[in-house]
Amino acid sequence: MLKKFLNTILQVGYLYLFALLGNLLAKWLHLPISGSIVGLFIVLCLLHFKVLKLSAVELGASFLMSEMLLFFIPSAVAIIQYKNEILQHGSQFLIVILLSTITVMVVTGLVAQYSIRRLANKKGEIGR
Repeated sequence: MLKKFLNTILQVGYLYLFALLGNLLAKWLHLPISGSIVGLFIVLCLLHFKVLKLSAVELGASFLMSEMLLFFIPSAVAIIQYKNEILQHGSQFLIVILLSTITVMVVTGLVAQYSIRRLANKKGEIGR
């Protein structure tokens, strides 16, 4: 149990180092995207090319995913902090939230369907 706990902490540390590396690269290269996204992309590439084994980050990533709700606490505090603005412009916020949620759902669905069809075509499961 202690070994698993220590492994999880070590792996979260690895992932944090990749986030720091991504931040440095994003700043150095003047990239218009977040450094943490660059760090995740680096991890993805290292996993894809089998430079990094999944077992080296799996426990840490699982822990972070299971505790993701904690990352939204600052958003909840901001809602309380800007209560008047939200009450004044709430309907506009709601429209933006609904439209962006629907857009994300539709785009995700279309990309997933495209990926499934493409994979099926490569395997020869679907006739052309």
